[in-house]
Amino acid sequence: MERVSWRSLMAFLVAVLALHPCFCYAEKAPNYSFVREATTAPRLSNHSYIVIGGGTAGCPLAATLSESANVLVLERGGSPYLRPGRTDKVNYLLELYNTSSDSYAQQFRSEDGVHGHRARVLGGGSVINAGFYSHADPEFVKEARLDEALVKQSYQWVEKKVVFESPVLQWQSAVKDGLLEVGVKPYNKFTYDHIKGTKIGATIFDRNDHRHTAADLLEYANPTNIKVYLHATVHKIITTETTGSRPKATGVIYKDATGLRHEAYLTEEPNSEIIVSSGAIGSPQLLMLSGIGPANQLKANRVKVVLDQPMVGQNMADNAMNGLVVPSPLPVEVSLLPTVGITQSGNYIEACSGLNLPPPPQEQMAKLLPTNLNKVSLHYSVSPCVFSFIMINIGAFINTRLQGGLIIQKDGRPLSTGHIELRNTDPNDNPKVWFNYFKEPQDVKKCVRGMETIISVINSKSFSRFRHPSMTTEQLLDLAAGLQSNARPRHPNTATSLEQFCKDTVLTFWHYHGSCKVGKVVDSDYRIIGVDSLRVIDASTFHVTPGTNPQATVMMLGRYMGVRILKDRGLRRKTRECNNFCGRKN
Repeated sequence: MERVSWRSLMAFLVAVLALHPCFCYAEKAPNYSFVREATTAPRLSNHSYIVIGGGTAGCPLAATLSESANVLVLERGGSPYLRPGRTDKVNYLLELYNTSSDSYAQQFRSEDGVHGHRARVLGGGSVINAGFYSHADPEFVKEARLDEALVKQSYQWVEKKVVFESPVLQWQSAVKDGLLEVGVKPYNKFTYDHIKGTKIGATIFDRNDHRHTAADLLEYANPTNIKVYLHATVHKIITTETTGSRPKATGVIYKDATGLRHEAYLTEEPNSEIIVSSGAIGSPQLLMLSGIGPANQLKANRVKVVLDQPMVGQNMADNAMNGLVVPSPLPVEVSLLPTVGITQSGNYIEACSGLNLPPPPQEQMAKLLPTNLNKVSLHYSVSPCVFSFIMINIGAFINTRLQGGLIIQKDGRPLSTGHIELRNTDPNDNPKVWFNYFKEPQDVKKCVRGMETIISVINSKSFSRFRHPSMTTEQLLDLAAGLQSNARPRHPNTATSLEQFCKDTVLTFWHYHGSCKVGKVVDSDYRIIGVDSLRVIDASTFHVTPGTNPQATVMMLGRYMGVRILKDRGLRRKTRECNNFCGRKN
């Protein structure tokens, strides 16, 4: 009996391992054998799925699809693992403003005059963002018609690898207590949930302040079924069309770092697909470069029209950010947005402190801050004692680390939207982007309410030890108005009118969305309307940004849709097998 039981157990284990090869062969970051430079790629290859963009959605999507299909991932950037210290919490701003050719962030300026960044690295925005992790609000899940059980399972799948509880030290405790003091209640403690009141959110930074990213989710991948090529820039999605039929995506053309052309095609399997996960700016740009978009714009750039889809690139939105820099008389910890106050009006109040400042901004601030402060003092009547205090302490405040912090506000559901246009046909260049910040009056009113909450927190007793008592919030507004944080003009009443302050000092929250909206560009299964074998799965499909920060939901969506696609693939295969069997039987 013992011998039979042992054999049965061995047979069971062999069966399990055969069904789940990733249990045997799963690889740990950063030692992925399947991640290589595109210069090593064959000139011609075939795959069941081609994922364009190894970012926040693309990595979990590809890892999931590789469980039972052949997957190619094309990422235009490099690896985040070569110099991991670059992405530590303290260096958040250093990497955002890194202008070198191997920077993880590609800088651009919107036509609104606001500076922005696009991820250009395996792991996407999760490599360069502030790390906040929060589930989508229930309204978002219902509006998107997502399966709530699968949503929950997909979040948990992500959280096992890359999510941690945020530490809350002195500065953040003061912000938390200030929010509660001014009425942003109740206190919801630590939670993944997006609920009104003040809470502590999760983070992708571990206890040692090292960043974990969507690229770590490739640990779930079956290494025998996946290839990830770095510095692989896709120039075009290849489509074919027979008379009387819809266009069908069949392959892609991409170039490696040396400019060598490669082609990758879908296999003959009926379920094979190309999935674009290039972000809210990159996805519509690539569709248009491939002939799918507004016909007039395509023709203007001499791009052959495959499908006149006027909504590609429309409804582009960003969550505006406004706030105040608060110099501190006390040392502050390095912190990135663990505390959030979600107000009844839909403003999100967050704070960061103690970050390293990049060398160029240090130099710029050292040159410009005294001049700007002098202008502020003359223009807005900053008191001489405050002006003298700041001038004396400039060195401490703008040294390598910020001696103080920022308290900022975000509009959770802005009404103002813009659009994207091709600048040229080079996929390496940024397209023209309009966000139309504060075009809608309701957005201005909400920003004012958010700024009023920030001012109340700064004036609260709970926060008092982290602000200079002689420096009023009016003078903090003066300071913010005097610094050229964007390329928008200032007005005489910038610091005295919160409405004008919001418009003039607006910054991006980097939460771009809406440019390939569900119901407009893609259907509820994220398939491009009017084109076969082509989907878009990333934040470009969102009608609003989910939760306090969208990255959790973007990663969840990658896993969620990977599971859905594989399930559909399995059902179709069973249907074909049944049909073949029935055909033979008859």
